[in-house]
Amino acid sequence: MKLYYLKGSCSTVPHIALEWIGQPYEAVEMSREAIKQADYLALNPQGSVPLLVDGDFALSQNVAILTYLDNLYPDAKIFGSKTVQDKAKATKWLAFCNADIHPIFGRIFNVPTYLQGNEELIKQYRQELAERLLRLYAIADEYLSQHQFFGEQISVADVYLYITLRWSQAIGLDYSHLHHLTAHYQRVGQNAGVQSVLKQQGLPA
Repeated sequence: MKLYYLKGSCSTVPHIALEWIGQPYEAVEMSREAIKQADYLALNPQGSVPLLVDGDFALSQNVAILTYLDNLYPDAKIFGSKTVQDKAKATKWLAFCNADIHPIFGRIFNVPTYLQGNEELIKQYRQELAERLLRLYAIADEYLSQHQFFGEQISVADVYLYITLRWSQAIGLDYSHLHHLTAHYQRVGQNAGVQSVLKQQGLPA
């Protein structure tokens, strides 16, 4: 089994899931240039990561990859549980990170062409997106005030949130007033599988 990833990106989530599963796998670091090359596009026409290749089966999209891995290795409980309802709860939070939080970072990192050259408008644009992020993070913070993780135990949803919080730190977003979020970040960061993958990717813990 082979996972193609970009360092520190959302593809870190299935990388950690594979580490938890404990079966042999190969993690292939890509560059933004490499994922646009013909040989990679033949596997994933979207030219994005993550991409999981299992024999002659190639699968993109985080949610699909994580669901596939969970179905193959249910005992690893990468969704934090083996029960249907608890897995559904973790899946909800995984979707929250993937579909609600993540796209905002895409807009922050890729300023629309029509704004380029106008620093004042760019600043306002990014500030509005930062405020939207904080509103979403407040929803997660409220849930985490009553729960250690998004599943019965640590799950891929927790890891996805953790990765987006690393991005938040990179852009200087202050979420320190969300105390449960901060504590959750620390809990996830102490996980052995998370630590192992950060080291493999050459990222600071």
